[in-house]
Amino acid sequence: MLLLHLMFFLCPEKVRAIYVDHQLQALSADWGKFVAHQCQQLNIPCIIQPVNVASGNLEQQARNSRYQAYLQHLQADEMLVLAHHQQDQAETLMLRLLSGAGVDGLAAMKQIDVRENLTIWRPLLDISREQICQWASDLNVQNIEDPTNADTHYDRAWARQTLWPVLSERYPKMQAALVRTSELMQDAQDILQEVLQQDLAYCGTETQLDLGKFLQLSKSRQRQLLSAWMKGKQQYRPSLDMVERLQREVIYAKQDAQAALHWQGFYYVRYQQQLYRLTAEIYLAEQQQVQTSPESIKFALKDCVQVLSGKFIIAPAQFGLSPALLQQALHLQQRQGGEKIHLYGRVGTWPLKKAIQEAQIFPWARHTIQILSTDNVMLGVFTPKGFWLAQSAYCEAGGWLPMSVSSTLELNDEH
Repeated sequence: MLLLHLMFFLCPEKVRAIYVDHQLQALSADWGKFVAHQCQQLNIPCIIQPVNVASGNLEQQARNSRYQAYLQHLQADEMLVLAHHQQDQAETLMLRLLSGAGVDGLAAMKQIDVRENLTIWRPLLDISREQICQWASDLNVQNIEDPTNADTHYDRAWARQTLWPVLSERYPKMQAALVRTSELMQDAQDILQEVLQQDLAYCGTETQLDLGKFLQLSKSRQRQLLSAWMKGKQQYRPSLDMVERLQREVIYAKQDAQAALHWQGFYYVRYQQQLYRLTAEIYLAEQQQVQTSPESIKFALKDCVQVLSGKFIIAPAQFGLSPALLQQALHLQQRQGGEKIHLYGRVGTWPLKKAIQEAQIFPWARHTIQILSTDNVMLGVFTPKGFWLAQSAYCEAGGWLPMSVSSTLELNDEH
């Protein structure tokens, strides 16, 4: 409430307020009316936003609901202003320390926090709770005390009501010391971020790491890089145990192992000395793919054709399939295993499986491979890496070929 008044004094025509009603307290709707009334007196637009808090850790789920409400109403040119103060910062650091947090967690809250989808400003972060109470009294700012602030069932309330007085009695300057630690951790976080960006640029991308380069890093930098890489655009990093599982179960697994680790909706898979971060949609596509029946298909020049491995355009080629096959019913079916192919321009017939391995088509994309044939003669193969022309009596100059426009590999790169 003090923040509301201060923002009114600073920029009265540029402020909007939002009251998030978690609907966890019998009087929460009345609190919303109180906020709306105060805003009306200050001529500040006010949004009352009820939310439904999911089950689970109540404090965490309430926070998630609250931020979803913020994002729902925050406009592109606005920042979110929050009233966290110095004791909030110290409590946050203390609780994260007790939970085993690393540098990112101990950096606690930033005064200016620029995120991908919002910017947060905490103008009171350096101000003590006592000073805030004094200001509120001097300005006659009314407020409501949430009863859960005194309910020691919740970690933060327990830290505030039970742990804080004990530690403060022994260490009178504890609050300032903890805040100073968070500032030092923010410096360390900035330095670590610079190193992480360098390591990521050296080792790969957001979705792929070169394990040959990755293993050249020190063990500490490997763990930090994996932790940040797995976090991606999520809000929190994985636990140290999850990072170690990725190393143990995937990176250091036997070369012939088809190991994968699932965390936060992504699958982490090793292939050809590369580590991939795949969405469930990509990784589970083969398992969820229903085996399609062989189908009859006709082509015409300039047709755009959608097959399992992507989109192809039927285009003229200096050398390709006979024009006599255009508008003819051709046979298209998924590979069954055991097929052999005589690739145009290569000597001899060899297993299609070997050609797929040599082309390094990802195992999770191989279910999209389809064989084109006519009268039991293989004409070619649709793959995520394009159409492979097979040597046959139907190959001739001035023919046509399906040319890849987009593939499942591009979908994988997007994720």
